[in-house]
Amino acid sequence: MAGHQDLDVLVVGAGFSGVYQLYKLRTAGFSVKVFEAGSGLGGVWYWNCYPGLRVDSDFSIYQFSLEEIWRDWNWTEKYPSRQELIEYFKYVDKKLDLSRDISFNTRVTSASFDTTTNCWSVLTDTGVTANPHFLILCTGFASKPLFPDIPGLATFQGAMHHTSLWPQAGLDIAGKRVGVIGTGASGVQVVQEAGPIAAHLTVFQRTPNLAVPMMNQRPLSAATQTRMKEEMYPIIFKRRQQTFGGFQFDRVPRGVFDLSPEERYLLFDDLWLKGGLRFVHGSCNDILTNEKANAEVYSFWRKRVLERVRDPDMQRKLAPEKQLHPFGAKRVSLETSYYEVFNQPNVVLVDLSENPIVEVTPTGLKTRDGIVHELDVLALATGFDALTGGISQIDIKGTDGITIGDKWKKGLSTYLGLTVTGYPNMFTPFGPHGPAAFCNGPTCAVRFSTPTHFSHAYTPQEIQGDWILDCLTYLRRHDYTRIEATSKASEAWVQRVADIFSKGLLGRAKSFYTGANVPGKHVEPLNFTGGLPLYNTLIQDCAQGGYAGFMLTSSAGTEVKPCQV
Repeated sequence: MAGHQDLDVLVVGAGFSGVYQLYKLRTAGFSVKVFEAGSGLGGVWYWNCYPGLRVDSDFSIYQFSLEEIWRDWNWTEKYPSRQELIEYFKYVDKKLDLSRDISFNTRVTSASFDTTTNCWSVLTDTGVTANPHFLILCTGFASKPLFPDIPGLATFQGAMHHTSLWPQAGLDIAGKRVGVIGTGASGVQVVQEAGPIAAHLTVFQRTPNLAVPMMNQRPLSAATQTRMKEEMYPIIFKRRQQTFGGFQFDRVPRGVFDLSPEERYLLFDDLWLKGGLRFVHGSCNDILTNEKANAEVYSFWRKRVLERVRDPDMQRKLAPEKQLHPFGAKRVSLETSYYEVFNQPNVVLVDLSENPIVEVTPTGLKTRDGIVHELDVLALATGFDALTGGISQIDIKGTDGITIGDKWKKGLSTYLGLTVTGYPNMFTPFGPHGPAAFCNGPTCAVRFSTPTHFSHAYTPQEIQGDWILDCLTYLRRHDYTRIEATSKASEAWVQRVADIFSKGLLGRAKSFYTGANVPGKHVEPLNFTGGLPLYNTLIQDCAQGGYAGFMLTSSAGTEVKPCQV
């Protein structure tokens, strides 16, 4: 079996985080390889290729902040499509010469820690092995698809695919009878794409999606981006690490009822017309903590949606008068024509709370009312075992021989959302107990890189990607061979995450934010919801305290750094 025996670092996954780790660690002089299960770069953008897929963050912040990358790259849309992101990763690959250190089509199946060598033993489905000193799991927060437990699902004879496992070659849905189960972010995008071209579209809705407009109409010109690169890009990259969600905009530092009704209306309307996630992350600072403030947001949202949907029954299903959960307690999706699709005569909306699916037949889906909805194509937009699933699906054994999946069954435990007690020399960026689901992805993965003519004005702020780089550099400099979080530090971090989460409205919905969407999964906060600036302060305080809360081992012995969390 081929292998990498003398390796400083093995990175698992080649999305934004994995690519950045490879480039930065290699530049810092570490020997590093990447194992990627797919045949190309992109992570979630490689695997997800369903119709209509595009990013929900503005192009200016959804990219690497390395000047050698953005200087010569131009986007064509404000919210880039999946295909454009794939082209972007190809460009990044060529620029940084990444593929020479990546093993594609190589899925990691197991990893175990050797306490005698302080190294990991990693096995893959291709027989390729590795024994890295450090293991960085860049598996992403949405890499384990969740399939619905419906009787007869395997008997369906048409084309059936989970949205995250859509055929890479595509699937022609024009003129077909299409069914979509689920109306989360993926479901919304598939519905928008299928509605105008399908012979018939049946949407099976579990919970109405409180989607907001993307406003992606205007194409981007190269001239506009050239002007932005001269001054605005560096400022935006700096700014995105100062805001709660890693965007270029931030929450208004006032409560909803601190505003007059007129101010409130004008603010909501302005955010709505600007489009994107501003309606949530650029709104008043109490909409996710104050129930009455949240209801005001829902009321405005509902009024705008009702204006776009003609049929009263569709209105009731898509935007019910009674608010089913707090606005923003489930992931807010962006849409361009989602609600207009339900005005089409070829579209049917089945509310599963009233009329659930009882079985899948060879030709379609049968609901409780006895109707069999005949289908040629069935899209399973049923989400993910998010945040923990991508890690726990690998057979990772720690110092006590217990798999990480078994360890987390009774409750999630991490330290800083980056490490796990009992699993030394292992890091989990953009994973559980970090800001992943509440942060623009590249902001978490990368550091602001300042062009030389701005170097006098800005000091880089470090998020997860560079925190790991700095940590490994520190260990190398001081001849430490092992780092592991203490139980005390981990317990304190878990409590901090829970305390912050409990102060808001996010727990009042059945969502992947808590794992409540996965049958049998322990329901608990899976994200750090205190905002990016606080998170960054906490992990930097740890580093500046000599990696407080960790046990550091060298040939001279083990040193325990007092926990400051």
